[in-house]
Amino acid sequence: MSVDELAALVRGRRWVALTGAGISTDSGIPDYRGAGSRPTSPIQYDEFLRSADVRRRYWARSLLGFRSFGQARPNAGHRALAALADRGLTTVITQNVDGLHTAAGTPDVLELHGRIDRVLCLDCGALSSRTTLQRRLEAANPDLDGSLPAGRAEMDDGRLRPDGDAVVEHWGDFVVLPCEVCGGVLKPDVVFFGESVPAPRVADAYAAVDAADVLLVAGSSLTVMSGLRFARYAARAGTPVAIVNRGATRADELAALRLDAGCSETLSELVNAL
Repeated sequence: MSVDELAALVRGRRWVALTGAGISTDSGIPDYRGAGSRPTSPIQYDEFLRSADVRRRYWARSLLGFRSFGQARPNAGHRALAALADRGLTTVITQNVDGLHTAAGTPDVLELHGRIDRVLCLDCGALSSRTTLQRRLEAANPDLDGSLPAGRAEMDDGRLRPDGDAVVEHWGDFVVLPCEVCGGVLKPDVVFFGESVPAPRVADAYAAVDAADVLLVAGSSLTVMSGLRFARYAARAGTPVAIVNRGATRADELAALRLDAGCSETLSELVNAL
């Protein structure tokens, strides 16, 4: 299959893109499951809720990971999708929490799993800036060791995780900070493993797929049901599914077109082809 065939499939049609971690690897953000990814054990939602120690470990790791993760910038794949917004692309549904589609200028982005640059209070519901919390955490934990130095050069460090998390050897004395509004428990405004995507967000994603003539999956292995359900839904409705991803996906048998390729080069070529 070729980019020309993909262009022919979407040309003159309304289409939706469903993106995963593979579209952000060229921005230096690692992938959980793609080729060359390292084994990880992400935080589970129920563990975060019930254990103060788990929250302490998470925020210690997140403080370090965010130093590099927070500096990631949109790559050619993100910019290509932004450019395709006037060539039939109506909505980008992303499983990523990095905010890079919005930073690239895509006008309609549906962030299934939330945003790592926001923080939610589990008690009062207040939303706040992750950058502001970062400064507070740094001030409260000046002696944290095992750290990743700040900067893009460390984005490929084996201790960095796709959700901005990072491995920390010594976290037992880490100071976890409360909500500044009510003193409650803070959580990044992202959907953890074991947590459900909010129902209104899911409904909006289904509505976007319903309104589309083609669904393009870009940079996702669709390992988790959170993304796979939309490919299955489109296929059941007779909507063609196209896939651009390095390596196999769980929806390969549903695909009308399948390109085993990187997102940056393929989507950039698609811009030129259209």
